[in-house]
Amino acid sequence: MTLDFWFFCIAGPAVLFAGVSKGGFGSGAAFASASILALVIEPGMALGIMLPLLMLIDVSTLKPYWGKWGATEVKLLVAGGIPGVIMGALLYKVASPDFFRLLIGGISVGFVFWQMGRHAGMIGTAKQGLPKSVGLFWGVVTGFTSFVSHAGGPPAAVYLLSRNLSKTQYQATTVLVFWTLNAVKFVPYAFLGIFTIETMTADLILAPFAVAGAWIGVKAHRFISQRLFFGVTYTLLLLTGTKLIWDGLT
Repeated sequence: MTLDFWFFCIAGPAVLFAGVSKGGFGSGAAFASASILALVIEPGMALGIMLPLLMLIDVSTLKPYWGKWGATEVKLLVAGGIPGVIMGALLYKVASPDFFRLLIGGISVGFVFWQMGRHAGMIGTAKQGLPKSVGLFWGVVTGFTSFVSHAGGPPAAVYLLSRNLSKTQYQATTVLVFWTLNAVKFVPYAFLGIFTIETMTADLILAPFAVAGAWIGVKAHRFISQRLFFGVTYTLLLLTGTKLIWDGLT
């Protein structure tokens, strides 16, 4: 990896985008930053660069949302997410990430259309939210996909968007869930050799972009209405789900 001008022209905006997404819009699109970095460096190295930066964003956004999360949703997603991270660590070298990209991408896109049908009154059975027990399943999926590609946002959103949380509860829940899961991921990442001197050097240089993006995201969250917020979130979920499908096929 060469830390040259062109690398930072791509990496800086990508990390800034991750900060804005995680800071204000529920982490749904933050994983795209690792994919953007993979355009110019080896994918495993892109994951290694992004995890410390995502953790920095988590720390930067934890205080503004402290205590505002949905306690039940956090417990279920984290309880399922930790085994999911362990599964990801065990299967990292043998499983095909493309299979999971296609699976989660299809579910994410399908859920957006399901929600549209629910709000339009076209799907009567969709008026009931998903039961709380489903959170454990989505937690496992979130933990696994978060480990293998930092793509835990879409499966977490599939569950959280069914829970009728306020925009601040939703955002605070994602902040705490991914703060926890990213901390859990750090140890197996280190043992798998994903972190290197080069990735840590890049992290030091890109850290200001992560903090700036988180600050912008928090400010944007406060001034955007709840209706607009969820509209943006559904759009991000559709875009990230579509990108996951594209990545899996290509």
